[in-house]
Amino acid sequence: MLSVEDWAEIRRLHRAEGMPIKTIARTLSISKNTVKAALTAPGPPKYERKPSGSAVDAYEKSIREQLTAVPTMPATVIAERVGWDRGITVFRDRVRELRPAYLPPDPASRTLYEPGELAQFDFWFPPVQIPVGFGQYRTPKRLPVMTTVSGYSRTAAGVLIPSREAQDLYCGWWELVNRLGGVPKTLVWDGEGAVGRWRARNPLLTADCQAFRGTLGAKVVICKPADPEAKGMLERLHDYLERSFLPGRSFDSPADFNTQLTAFFVKANARRMRVLGCAPNDRITADRAAMMTLPPVAPQVGWRRSQRLPRDFYIRIDSNDYSVHPGVIGRRIDIHADLHRVRVFCDGVVVADHARIWAQHQTITDPAHSTAAATLRRGRGELLRTVTNDPLLEQVETRPLGVYDSLLGLDEKAI
Repeated sequence: MLSVEDWAEIRRLHRAEGMPIKTIARTLSISKNTVKAALTAPGPPKYERKPSGSAVDAYEKSIREQLTAVPTMPATVIAERVGWDRGITVFRDRVRELRPAYLPPDPASRTLYEPGELAQFDFWFPPVQIPVGFGQYRTPKRLPVMTTVSGYSRTAAGVLIPSREAQDLYCGWWELVNRLGGVPKTLVWDGEGAVGRWRARNPLLTADCQAFRGTLGAKVVICKPADPEAKGMLERLHDYLERSFLPGRSFDSPADFNTQLTAFFVKANARRMRVLGCAPNDRITADRAAMMTLPPVAPQVGWRRSQRLPRDFYIRIDSNDYSVHPGVIGRRIDIHADLHRVRVFCDGVVVADHARIWAQHQTITDPAHSTAAATLRRGRGELLRTVTNDPLLEQVETRPLGVYDSLLGLDEKAI
């Protein structure tokens, strides 16, 4: 058989050197017919072994008859029906080769999303421990990272929040929507208690969720329980974070975790994804153009309430007490707290501004508030102190107790 090297040399001599067939044959010591065959061949020569046949060939017609009757019949049953008494492996291979011709086509489904159509949201609990101050640490069960993925561009984002309570959840949700740069028409959630529960026809959304989605103008869909395929993009994202983000990293605080996570997503969204054939950043422009714009008035999220400031000039947010300027004791105050700050207003004036503390059961005091409280206590004491040498005070007569005994008939003679 002519080797690939000889075949290539024959073609070179003929095409590049212009050497005639007879000369090539004499130079390489091969026949002229071999040279002609090499010049007309569509490709390099390759060895092809002549099939020797198989013992299953004699049963192929019977196998096809059984598959025609029942395309899903197991190979072991077919072997029994056609009388095959040899090894099952070669017989099963032949049945596997023939079966697709008798089954209806079964193309795989591919989920496609239009620009701006959908974004998925869920929680990821990283298997790490993070210090939160005051000697306390958060374990994985108390480290909810809210994540999102846009259906069309596959742009991903995430933020670690203090808790899964409604006040913190909607703060994180609003922050992720801002990172997407627009409002997708449909927001998909798993069965999160602060968002809603799955129902066969319409999801049962909480009042907070109705207010939030109403401000955004979006639809909220709750996934059916035990249906991870409904949010497969997020499941893959969480696996990717555990394999690519966490290894080799350490975190000094929740803020440090969020800083590193944000930087990671900047790089991740710039990487090419096989399923897209490009990077999410290459599609985010079209995705945002089809999304609804962010509402002109931000939704009311976080801890918001109004109350009168008690004499103990502290307010409680998520198990922690924060001081308020004691000058507004007894007056109505408005409390606004989000993921980062705790602010208190009185008649539009800021009377307290603290960083949000992730540790629990702590008392946070502004030194200025303590000083003001001490000053007010001294001033009030001086104001209420009795002045004994004031000549204008009314003189009260002092009587002996015997006078009252006589008036009541309790003198000694009566007794």
